Amino acid sequence: MKLLSTLLALSLFLAMAASATAEVVDRVVAIVNDEVITLSEVNEEGKPLLQRVAENVPASDLEDALQEARRTIIEKMIEKKIMLQEAAKAKISVSDDEVQMALDRILDKNRSTIEQFRKEMAKLGMTEAQYRENLKEQVLSSKLVNLEIRSKVIIPEEKIIDYYDTHYTNRVEEGGYYLLQIGISLPGKETAAADNTARKQEARKKIEDIRGLALAGQDFKTLARQYSDLPSAADGGEIGVLRKDEMPAAMFASIAKAEPGQLTEIIETAAGYQFFKVLSSQEGQIIAKVPYESVKDEIYDTLYQQEMEGRFAEWLNNKKSQAYIKIL
Repeated sequence: MKLLSTLLALSLFLAMAASATAEVVDRVVAIVNDEVITLSEVNEEGKPLLQRVAENVPASDLEDALQEARRTIIEKMIEKKIMLQEAAKAKISVSDDEVQMALDRILDKNRSTIEQFRKEMAKLGMTEAQYRENLKEQVLSSKLVNLEIRSKVIIPEEKIIDYYDTHYTNRVEEGGYYLLQIGISLPGKETAAADNTARKQEARKKIEDIRGLALAGQDFKTLARQYSDLPSAADGGEIGVLRKDEMPAAMFASIAKAEPGQLTEIIETAAGYQFFKVLSSQEGQIIAKVPYESVKDEIYDTLYQQEMEGRFAEWLNNKKSQAYIKIL
């Protein structure tokens, strides 16, 4: 009886949905200069987002959530319309061969075949023709950005150096020590006394061996990443600049004896064993975390992307301010 009720309810819902669909007349929801955006286009363009909203938002909030999602989709479609209109003004075009090359690059990057790609598109409810059309618009927009923005972006080396000084160096202040750290932790208090003694001996032997490798000239940061079990290991043992009043007495006593570039003796703490490399103890000295040349290209890419995003947002806002846009 319960199954019959469920089937009847489902049939009624489907019938109502079909009836509602039949009564809905497509309408214009936005105007961008001399072009329009229709409700059906919004629903088609935003199908994945609208579906996620429908699946994840409670029924009581669904109507408002769908309206907000459609508003977001319309805003994005307006921006796309403006991009395409500007590309047409600039007489930019994209051939089928260019679309195919872009698709081939995507398949290669994702190590996918055309058959796998078609299956994924089917899961998303998109045809290959629709995907290719979207890809064509993306290539067209990329060409427009190249013409209007990318070709005009210049990152002077002074900016790269400033970024390096800010993000990849530390300045040693008065009474400070720039330090690297390697540590081996001891077992917890719950460990049996005999086991604890054996593990302490094992930990001591291990850190002595690591210190021996560092003394022999092996790179400290590499050793820290490989052997240290302290949180600083992820940063190559780097703990930055510490002042005397920020260090336990035993730690400072060991560090104060070491000259810049030297290793400290091994010290025992409540947590385990540690030793340090003192990179600098000179006030005002600037210590580089990594060599400039090793991160120069990475910094350039970061600054270039930031400049691109800023200029693109400014360019797009300017074009939108000049356009006739009306959301209905």
